[in-house]
Parts: sequence; C-alpha cells; structure tokens
Amino acid sequence: MNSAAGTDPLWHLIQLRSLPSRLVIGLLSGTSADGTDAALCEIFGAGETTRVQMRGFVTAPFSRELRERIFAISEARVTELCDLDVLLGEAFADAARAVAAAAGLTLTDVHLIGSHGQTAVHHPRSAGQLGATMQIGEAAVIAERTGLPVISDFRVRDVAAGGEGAPLVPLVDYLLCRKAGTRRALQNIGGIANVTLVGDTLDSVVAFDNGPGNMALDAVARAASDGLEPFDRDGARAARGRVDGTLLAELHGHPYLARPLPKSTGRELFGKDFAYPLLGRYENRLDDLLATLTRFTAEAIARSYRELLPALPDEVYVSGGGALNATLMEHLARLLAPIPVLTSSALGIDPKTKEAIAFAVLANETLFGHPGNVPAATGAVGPRVLGKMTF
Repeated sequence: MNSAAGTDPLWHLIQLRSLPSRLVIGLLSGTSADGTDAALCEIFGAGETTRVQMRGFVTAPFSRELRERIFAISEARVTELCDLDVLLGEAFADAARAVAAAAGLTLTDVHLIGSHGQTAVHHPRSAGQLGATMQIGEAAVIAERTGLPVISDFRVRDVAAGGEGAPLVPLVDYLLCRKAGTRRALQNIGGIANVTLVGDTLDSVVAFDNGPGNMALDAVARAASDGLEPFDRDGARAARGRVDGTLLAELHGHPYLARPLPKSTGRELFGKDFAYPLLGRYENRLDDLLATLTRFTAEAIARSYRELLPALPDEVYVSGGGALNATLMEHLARLLAPIPVLTSSALGIDPKTKEAIAFAVLANETLFGHPGNVPAATGAVGPRVLGKMTF
C-alpha cells in the first residue's frame, strides 16, 4: 500500500489507520554510529492494545569515512552538517530497502517508516543548557528514495515542551514489556545506558539515562586493536584486564551520576572528551582500562537503581550491544543479586533490535495521534504527539 504521487496525505493517513495491521520500518543510528539498525515490524492496534511481530532486522554498516564524519559532527561546520544530513538520509533509505528484502518483501509492501536519525547535538536542560537536540538524516530523502511516508524528528517536540527529549523508549517499554504486579527494569546498554522501570500503569513509569554505556568501551577497544575491532567482543579484553580501583573511584565522581531526575546525556559528556584522556593515561594498559570502564558501566547502572528508582525492580532485562558483553553482564548480575538479570531475549525481543522496534512503534503511535513521550521521564510539561511527517 505504497503512497502514490498526488495522493491526499489525510486520506492516506485514514487508510493506514483502518488497516488491521501495518508494516512499519523503524530506523535508528545510535550514539556508537556503527550503522543503521532497521527493524521491519508488523504492528497490530495502537496504544495499550499494541502488539508487535518483527518480520526482519538488519544492521547496515556505515563506511569508515561516513562514521568518522559522524564522530566529528560536534565540531562540524554548517556545510558539513548539511551534507551529512543528506548522506545519512541516503544511508537510511538503503537500510529500509535492505530490511524489506531481509523479510522477503519489497518497499511496496511497507506502509510507514519511523526514523530516529543520527543525533548530531544534544544539549539537555538538566545540564544547565538551552534545551536543544538535533537528529539528522533527511526525511525528505528517505521518502523520495522509498516512496513511503516517513515520521522523523521525534525528540524536538518534547524539548519544546520543556523536556529532555530523552529517553523516548519508555512508552514502548510500557506498551510491550509490562507485566501486572511486577516491577520490570528494561535496561538498554547502547552507546549510552538508559533504564525504564515499568509497573502496572503508565503514570508509574520512571526512566532516565544512567551512564556511558558502550561509548567509552568501544573507543578503548578500537585503540587496543589499532582500529581493527569496533568493540570488545564478548567482553574478552575486559576479562583479561584488571580493575584499577583508584580510577574506578575517580570515575564515580563524574557529576552526571549525582544529577537528579529528569536527566539525559550523550556524546557531549561521555564521548571523546571523556575517553581520550583515559587512553593517554593508560596507553600501555588498555586491557586494564577496559576492565575498569566495564566495571564502572555496571556499577553506574546498579548505583542509579539504588539512588534514583523509587523501588528496586523485581526483574531486569538488558538490551543493546551491552547485552552481548559477557563480562559486563556478569558484573551486573553480581551487583544486582538476587534480582534476576536476563537479556531481553527472555521477553521475545532480540537485544540488538529493541531500539529500532521502538521507533517503528512510536511512528505508529504518531500515526494514530497518540502521545509518544512520558512526561515523568523527560520532564516535559505534558504528553505530546511526537515527530514530523514527510509524504
């Protein structure tokens, strides 16, 4: 049910809402900038009746040149930012085609795309800044290349309403992962770590970014392997190293950890300015640095549960690349015992796919005119329908 040129957008929206299910592609490039995660989801219903069946998933890697340009975004000139906006739009459109093919479909079978984009700048109010966020990956390019309506730029409406613009996954965690009478912590460990505590009602949801996640770990793994390894596979290097107690105590002094809710963070706090000085200090002990940062990531998560959650969870489910790091998962399990710590696979959600699925679901919520933010998590003055639609 592809949108044809000249079709009335309002009519098309009505048609999409009337379908028993919709095939929606969720696109996401995370803070690690490995490539585009694309999830093709069949979504039934909306709001609290939402059900999702994933039909396909791919990670379409960025070229080394594009990845290096993304890492340099914070220092980019306006012309470079403009060019990257288009180049990423092309990359996201390629990923949409790839995930449709992976599901044995073509884009003519798909109804809608939800694209988070690549975060270029994130200046949250909780850090005492203006309150601004920018994701790039031009939606008009995606729509033109795919012939599909695209919902993008999800964060800025929440920011305009006084929120952090993050985290935005909490609504999806509530819709897909809640269990009556059980407090579940949905812990994502991507470039940045973020948690959602889900209870019986949406009003009880608590969510925030709770540390650096994989961002610094990936930087050290690249340095330790002379650029050959983009991450510490299975946490093997960290397992070989020794935790430096002095550095660990120093890291716990990072001001973000003590900041009250609501709060969010990104590359501005835990990117190169955080990692590069450590690389210089530990250039001959990189495995020890990885061991220490891996332990710190786990301790920052466990500390946030005890200091910031209203009650400890009954269960913890981990998604993102961190769920595949055996050393990190072992630390978490020990620090949070006796609370069971599992990957999101136990809920039927592959850890690699969860955030891409989330933006397919958020696009579906926008299609139905439903709010996509959780004000208690972001700090916005109220619920808001998120995103901009491009036909």
